Amino acid sequence: MTAAGGPPRRRRFLAENPSVLWFLLALALFTLGFSVLAQMGLVSTSLVKTMGKTLCLCLVAVAMDVVWGYCGILSLGHMAFFGIGGYAIGMWLMYARTEIIVTNSLNAAPIPPTPEEIVDAVGTQIFGVVGSSEFPWLWAFADSLGLQLLMVVLVPGLLALVFGWLAFRSRVTGVYLSILTQAMTLALALWLFQNDSGLRGNNGLSGLQNIPGFEGTPQSTISLAFFWASAAALAAGYVLFAWVVSGKMGSVIRGIRDDEARVRFLGYHVESFKLFIFTLTAVVAGIAGALYYPQAGIINPAEVAPIASIYLAVWVAIGGRGRLYGAVIGAAFVSLLSSWFTGGGAPDINLGFYRIQWTDWWLVLLGLSFVAVTLFVPKGIGGLFDLLGGRRVPDRDGDYGPDKGAWRKEEGEEEGPR
Repeated sequence: MTAAGGPPRRRRFLAENPSVLWFLLALALFTLGFSVLAQMGLVSTSLVKTMGKTLCLCLVAVAMDVVWGYCGILSLGHMAFFGIGGYAIGMWLMYARTEIIVTNSLNAAPIPPTPEEIVDAVGTQIFGVVGSSEFPWLWAFADSLGLQLLMVVLVPGLLALVFGWLAFRSRVTGVYLSILTQAMTLALALWLFQNDSGLRGNNGLSGLQNIPGFEGTPQSTISLAFFWASAAALAAGYVLFAWVVSGKMGSVIRGIRDDEARVRFLGYHVESFKLFIFTLTAVVAGIAGALYYPQAGIINPAEVAPIASIYLAVWVAIGGRGRLYGAVIGAAFVSLLSSWFTGGGAPDINLGFYRIQWTDWWLVLLGLSFVAVTLFVPKGIGGLFDLLGGRRVPDRDGDYGPDKGAWRKEEGEEEGPR
């Protein structure tokens, strides 16, 4: 609608993207319903933690969908940012919890301990497993929750900013960029595996489920609080990315995905858009990791190995890339199914001549599913909603513009954060 003598009014964001409201409603109903079941004792604490971790995985999957499904950057390193966020919060959790234990123990001594003695004792407790007792420089802010929370955002963001600036300014694209992101992840994982990395090498950080200051609080209450925090983070992240991929910015990043050279020819600074998306999604991945690992209880270098980022890409592909809700569906469906198969929930199948044990065959099944979806259902599980909702994809073979298959303006406006 146009006001007399004025510019056309902009429709409100939620009015243009009703799928966001539907997602938030579904997430709210699920969170409330599951919380009621947990309070009634109908679901176990371990299941509450599993669902909370699943919500965190959904959040990093949405970030992956934005960088890959919308911007066309197949990053095989976003789980590295996820792990960095986990390590950042894990350092404070380990330090604060160990400090409480050491202080209580030393206070029982005839002579009260000095602050230096407490720090030395904490260092011995944390790093004794790797034959050290001194705090590495990485732990300079481990005693401050505020600074470590800042590291959750800053470290993944700065790493993505530097890496993206070097890669995008060199105009590295396609499979070469994917290989570079995978190499970055592998280098980080190999460094973390070393005992002198300052993060306890292969042992990683453990006991993260014990929140300092809440020693008397049952795990059922703590797990439910993290479940709510994970749901809130997913809701906020979904709205943020839905806003990012809508409007003019959304059109530009989808244009970069479809034809980067043409977008550059139109005068847009492609590298800036790609760098913004890459850095923003890395920051959100770090936040998701900071919520995930206190629920998991432990983080080690295997969590940031390249295979984890490949799994993330598989989740998005199965759910349907280019659809925010598709990423959520894919991450939730595959991760929960993985827990069921690898956790012994799926019964073994005895063929007489061979016994199929799903703990061994789950990855094979996942790989076959990925190939099948790629070949036969390229829109993934999320594409089913197009059929159920009666959404018709325009026929691009008609005479709709200067080029064969070009979309008309009206059709282009149908694109949004689906």
